[in-house]
Amino acid sequence: MMTLDHSFQTLFAVPLSCDGCVKAVSDQLYKLRGITKVEGHIEDQLISVEGSVLLGAAVSILETFADRVERQDENQDREVRGLARMVQVNSERTLVDLTIRGVAPGTYRATIREYGDLKGGVTSTGRVWSGGEKEAKGFLGRIEVGKDGRGAAFVDHAFQVWEIIGHAMVLTKQDEGTHPLQNDENTVVGVVARSAGMWDNDKTVCSCTGKTLWEERKDEVKKGLL
Repeated sequence: MMTLDHSFQTLFAVPLSCDGCVKAVSDQLYKLRGITKVEGHIEDQLISVEGSVLLGAAVSILETFADRVERQDENQDREVRGLARMVQVNSERTLVDLTIRGVAPGTYRATIREYGDLKGGVTSTGRVWSGGEKEAKGFLGRIEVGKDGRGAAFVDHAFQVWEIIGHAMVLTKQDEGTHPLQNDENTVVGVVARSAGMWDNDKTVCSCTGKTLWEERKDEVKKGLL
């Protein structure tokens, strides 16, 4: 009798300063159904997660659109400022790993938007995704960016990966409650796309170097930037 292996393994980039950080993250992950093993790697700033079920994975490369939209130049290179990785570990919860760099210090709001239309940058992504609920399901939380221009968050949310594929993700300092979002150098946006398995993601971070997400990250770790 043939059995199917539904196990999975994935890596998340999580700021880790000590064993206490590893324990805090591990304790939260073990509360999720399907998680069987969590290991922290302080030197590499990575959390390795294994489980019995993987229902979907997605990635969003976050870029600035201010110059491109202002100059109406679709061929102009956009600067990558962030990366989001999402892994659905059971029918109810999805882990979200967000990192951002090269932006001004402050508090950033991360959201999934109603549309994946980036023709106008952030202005064409619509409102925060509601998911058919009265309260928007697309609010991912806030990220604090330090003086070095870097920030990160690692959270879990009550949505399924398939629900957000093709939607846009936005990280911004702007107060959406007072005025519509506009493209600026500290607002980053990207489309949520299906992701490959661990180490197999061939999406490029930089169109100049052609390096993959993992290659780019390894280089930054060696330089001490992560």
